[in-house]
Amino acid sequence: MTTKHNWTKEEVLEIYNKPIMELLYDAATVHREYHNPNQVQVSTLLSIKTGGCPEDCGYCPQAARYHTDIEGNDLMSVQQVKAQALRAKSGGSSRVCMGAAWRNVKDGPEFDQVLEMVRTINKLDMEVCCTLGMITENQAHRLAEAGLYAYNHNLDSSEEYYKEVISTRGYQDRLDTIGNVRKTNVTVCSGGIIGMGENIEDRAGMLVALASLSPQPESTPINALVAVEGTPLEEQKPVSIWEMIRMVATTRIVMPQTQVRLSAGRTDMSREGQAMCFFAGANSIFAGDKLLTTPNPDVSEDMEMFKMLGLEPMKPFVKKAQPESVEAQYSKYKDQGEKPRWTRPEHKIERNEQAKATAKAAKA
Repeated sequence: MTTKHNWTKEEVLEIYNKPIMELLYDAATVHREYHNPNQVQVSTLLSIKTGGCPEDCGYCPQAARYHTDIEGNDLMSVQQVKAQALRAKSGGSSRVCMGAAWRNVKDGPEFDQVLEMVRTINKLDMEVCCTLGMITENQAHRLAEAGLYAYNHNLDSSEEYYKEVISTRGYQDRLDTIGNVRKTNVTVCSGGIIGMGENIEDRAGMLVALASLSPQPESTPINALVAVEGTPLEEQKPVSIWEMIRMVATTRIVMPQTQVRLSAGRTDMSREGQAMCFFAGANSIFAGDKLLTTPNPDVSEDMEMFKMLGLEPMKPFVKKAQPESVEAQYSKYKDQGEKPRWTRPEHKIERNEQAKATAKAAKA
């Protein structure tokens, strides 16, 4: 099977809507052609800077404009991050993903500190991923020099539905950031969220956008919305396990070589449901009690599930060789003090505005 980049929405919908047994068989067949079906990568997601984000993403409890119970914290120290990474490694994780609640990366001491975190974790022989918001080409090169393995920047949804969830940045900015990462040797991690009120056509549209990238993302997280009180999407009902299974299976068929990450929402999934997702092509999970700020199964529960299903954690650097870390003093790419003008569409999303007004009233 060759990787196809010109999927149409109609073709993806046809796959998504297949009888479930046929869909599972097709997805599992593709999965076995490109991946070891008994190996699943275990990653740990670490919030290195929590809360206070200026964006208005309707799903996110870290947005400063909404009233949630999230406790914000300043950027963690390199030593704190190293300690967490060692703990994750001892629990079976081969990758650490560091997330900061920033709109975009700003050159300066904090970014320098993140670069040192990347160097530190890479030297522990673990894959390092970052999700820091929009980045420029030079910033992407600096992350690559530090030893970054992957950069996460989700498309979230289709371009059409994206405008119903976020008004403070444009869809093209997401694509431009991925394009900047592609100018380096860093792999791309990009996916989205289902259960935000979108229709099946939007889910297909997101997969078309991801599959159209050349090369396709090396990994794609499929998240089920975790509705958090105080956010605009707090009233959304959870998606069914069958919707997750269909989304995972369709992603596997459309992007055969990509690692499909079974991400947020696993606390509401039974082991049987997760097993079906693994059968359908998911070969990566996030371990640990939290995904940035939302609940996640404990790592011991996951290891027990792995044992029951005969799965084993994937070792690091199976898909791509470990990058070398260049020390700061030898770096070719320097702080340029960049101040890029990322877009701010600022159209009004009624439910986002309502949540913002509710938060203001609560703080008054």
